[in-house]
Amino acid sequence: MEKDNLQRNFEGYLTTPLLWHDTDVYGLQQCALKGMSSNSFTEKSNENLRLGKLVEQFVFHQLEGDDSYSILTKNIQIQDGKRTLGELDALLITENGPVHLEIIYKFYLYDPDEGHTELSHWIGPNRKDSLLLKLRKLKEKQLPLLYHPNTQSLLDELGLNSSKIKQQVLFKAQLFLPLDLLNNNVFSHLNPNCVKGFYLKINDLARFDLGQFYIPKKTDWLMELHNDVKWLDFREFFIDITHWTDNKLAPMCWLKLNGNYSKFFVVWW
Repeated sequence: MEKDNLQRNFEGYLTTPLLWHDTDVYGLQQCALKGMSSNSFTEKSNENLRLGKLVEQFVFHQLEGDDSYSILTKNIQIQDGKRTLGELDALLITENGPVHLEIIYKFYLYDPDEGHTELSHWIGPNRKDSLLLKLRKLKEKQLPLLYHPNTQSLLDELGLNSSKIKQQVLFKAQLFLPLDLLNNNVFSHLNPNCVKGFYLKINDLARFDLGQFYIPKKTDWLMELHNDVKWLDFREFFIDITHWTDNKLAPMCWLKLNGNYSKFFVVWW
């Protein structure tokens, strides 16, 4: 029986490395979860979930299968009257005490012309976000929410003292380098094992005119490449991809060429 896409995406989540490890980046400490004894995702999932919420389900499933973690509460909205101040992804009890965990899964492209540091070069496929913006939001908005006065009643209910809670992130990412930069070493702080492919402009696609192509929906960006999809030839793909780039959208694509598979983005900028 063929795997369903939910299972494929869960396996893709599991095999995606942490964006950094061992040392802190931007003062943020990673939560390194253990591998699972079983790679099966047995929960039911709402197919209409956006990708970020799907990843949260995967993380919670992984945590629930690890005896060294206990989930106290998850997806806790902190309110100020009718106004939502923000959300704590999870509060955990671990072998080393309580932890406030924020969960992030991103897709970033390396633009050597953006910024002047390793962290500032990484941007979202549509240039609407960046790694540096996300790190700042975590540091300045999401993590400080734990110490907001409106969070105190929740902590009191759980018998927690905010000063005793460690703050960690589970930050995974798929990274993509410019097509002709695949052999360059651009890493000093981030994990080079996160590189999953390349990106190019539509004018460069002719290099792969003998290939076959597929455009997965966004919730399937997590999964590893496989052959069980409806592949397009170059002409069909070029027509499809032009609709995306004309609307200033950069989709993830799959390429099958000479028996090899690659993930890549076609960018409009």
